[in-house]
Amino acid sequence: MTEEKEQGRRSGLIGELSAEFAGTMVLILFGCGVVAQVVAAGALTKPPGALGDHDSIAWGWGLGVTLGVYVAARLSGAHINPAVTLSLAAFKGFPWSKVLPYTLAQTLGAFVAALLVRWNYTEVLAGADPKHTFKTQFVFSTLPGNGSLPVSEWGALRDQIIGTAILVLLIFAVTDLLNTPPQANLGPFIIGLIVVGIGMAWGADAGYAINPARDFGPRLASYLTGYHTAWRDQYGNFYFWVPIVGPLVGGLVGAALYKVLISRFLPVPGPQEVGRTPAPES
Repeated sequence: MTEEKEQGRRSGLIGELSAEFAGTMVLILFGCGVVAQVVAAGALTKPPGALGDHDSIAWGWGLGVTLGVYVAARLSGAHINPAVTLSLAAFKGFPWSKVLPYTLAQTLGAFVAALLVRWNYTEVLAGADPKHTFKTQFVFSTLPGNGSLPVSEWGALRDQIIGTAILVLLIFAVTDLLNTPPQANLGPFIIGLIVVGIGMAWGADAGYAINPARDFGPRLASYLTGYHTAWRDQYGNFYFWVPIVGPLVGGLVGAALYKVLISRFLPVPGPQEVGRTPAPES
């Protein structure tokens, strides 16, 4: 019986990791795909910065998150973000032994998805940016100031801490059964809207990676396929660490804020109230 339980535990973990891989892959297929369409294809057909480009990117990433969460939620809880996984381990009892496997699965899913985007947009990327420079590098990974605004790596780090703190605080809020979570399986849709909102409000300084796997996986994929400056920013500084460290720190900050400001004040229902259907009024 013990051996069967251990076997079931292992197969369960494999299913969870498969879900995290698939969910993150869906996220990046939509996210990097929409940036490739707007930035690379747009450079060949219209002036950059045309009306609607930023909104298209924000909505593309938000829909990617929504659909990725729907793909993975039943099996793994759909973290699809190492910052979320770490925060859940630190504040919600998620097993620490699963943090590294989840992170690797998420990063691998992002890497594979980025390779697919890179392959599919081969001709367009080459036409828009034959030397594969920073002009199209941020199709795959983020840059301070989106490669054009005067933002330093430290400014971008600050931005990533704040942006991810907002993300995780809100994720904790909309998934807390003791709070007022969305009903009728709308949780993934609301989380997608959170990402759209962050993109629209916090996207200028660092491209709102807010997810180490989302940035590192595609960054590695782009480096292996011709973007030889992928690890640096436009100033020549090593930058790849910023969208890793910033979100991990920011996620913990957001989770701590939710615990201090909200969750410790929420009433815990008594045993007779858990799952109880209110009686109809007479």
